[in-house]
Amino acid sequence: MAQIWPIGGGKGGSGKSFLTSSLGRLLAAMGKKTLLVDLDLGSANLHTLLGVPYPEKSFSDFIRKKITLLEDIVLETPINNLFIISGAHDSLDIANLPYEQKIKTVRAIARLDYDWILLDLGAGTSFNTLDFFLISQNSIFVTTPEPTSIENVYRLVRSIYFRRIRQYFTATEFKTLEREVETQFGEGSFNKPDCIIQVIKLAHPEKGEILESDFNSFKFKLVLNQLRKHDNIVLGSQICKIIEKHLGFHIEFAGNVTHDDRVHDAICQRVSFLERYPYTRTAYDLRELSKNIAKSGNQQLMLRYS
Repeated sequence: MAQIWPIGGGKGGSGKSFLTSSLGRLLAAMGKKTLLVDLDLGSANLHTLLGVPYPEKSFSDFIRKKITLLEDIVLETPINNLFIISGAHDSLDIANLPYEQKIKTVRAIARLDYDWILLDLGAGTSFNTLDFFLISQNSIFVTTPEPTSIENVYRLVRSIYFRRIRQYFTATEFKTLEREVETQFGEGSFNKPDCIIQVIKLAHPEKGEILESDFNSFKFKLVLNQLRKHDNIVLGSQICKIIEKHLGFHIEFAGNVTHDDRVHDAICQRVSFLERYPYTRTAYDLRELSKNIAKSGNQQLMLRYS
């Protein structure tokens, strides 16, 4: 069974596509058959970071039923063991993916035969992005040290939990739930998932148990990207603690990735940063991050089959 890891951030410009492509290269170099899926709907560019010529097939071909099977739009990359599903031909309206097509995509991704599948998701908290995050119990959140980026990744994490809760209730039930939470815990308490869960466990014990099990199974990781010399090196850990304090959910800090102006140069020249600048601090950070992710995946496989 594939290890599926959605990767995203609450704000554009956090470097999630660069991070996705770099992790893909490093996992493939470990001998893992790795697939990258560009689900930054309407703004797909992952193929460019992998040195893939403008693709002849893309995600839109599957959505429009021009190609029936998702595996038939998979493209090879110049990197051994690394493959991609591109979004290069996506139409302008694909960002508003209908629910039925989204479910079809989710199920098709889950059936793909790869060791690792990394999903490069769009920024923000659209339902598409949230639902693609919820494909897997694993997720990587990418933020930069800027306050706006940190605020947005906090909102993204909160939105994912709310989206999961919302999936178990009708619109009327959810509105009733909101009133009950604010009655018990006061105005503004509906913004706190732990307060909602307490009410659900009393009013809807079966759903409460399912949701609690869902939340306990989430293995979320945070990456602080583009860390500069003057930035606080423990900021990422602090963000995780803030999320746990205010939302009641645990997120593991996976590591810092140092800012390097040569990343921009490598992207513009369409060359691999890891190959061009292998001895930089940023390349070292990326290798350590890939080891962290691979270790987590291996531990989950051991637990699954023990």
